[in-house]
Amino acid sequence: MNQPITVRHPLAVLAPKVAPAIATSTVLILGRIWNANGAEHSVGNAALMVVLATGAVAAGAFASAGRAGDSVIAGTAFAASGGLALAGVAGYADGISLPLLLWVLATAVAYGLAARYWRTDRRESAAYERRTTERREDHAHIERVEALRAGAQIEVARSGAAYAESLATALITRAALPGFDPKALESAGLPQLPTVNHPED
Repeated sequence: MNQPITVRHPLAVLAPKVAPAIATSTVLILGRIWNANGAEHSVGNAALMVVLATGAVAAGAFASAGRAGDSVIAGTAFAASGGLALAGVAGYADGISLPLLLWVLATAVAYGLAARYWRTDRRESAAYERRTTERREDHAHIERVEALRAGAQIEVARSGAAYAESLATALITRAALPGFDPKALESAGLPQLPTVNHPED
């Protein structure tokens, strides 16, 4: 069984690796644009970002609480909270050093979380490939056994047909011999043979 070989596009392989850096860089750039448009030292804007970030943290905490917690929603809420905090600091601060420091920290945390997800994904992919290979090998083994069994049955049928043909030829040849008397064979205790009608009878 030949499996089709699929080659992923290099961009499809590279995109997940650069996504965390692109996300945090986008938040930093938007925060600095916001800073240049009047958010610097604006208490109202800072308070808004604090409220939004706190709300996102609370949503993440509620989503992850209990046994029925949804890790995807919780992770999204915590990521949104971190992004809002980074945007708030980038918009409120007058220098670039604190926003850059927070950008580095946010990028490191994002890559740490993504690496955990990538590890889990690789483990699940490897397990799936292993199970698929084992199933394929089991099916190939069953197919080989069935092919051998069918071949053996065909050979038995051929040998039986060849034996029957040889027996019929031998009986016809023996019945055609001059002086062949089936009655004498029966009286000698041999099994009865089919009688052949001779034209001279």
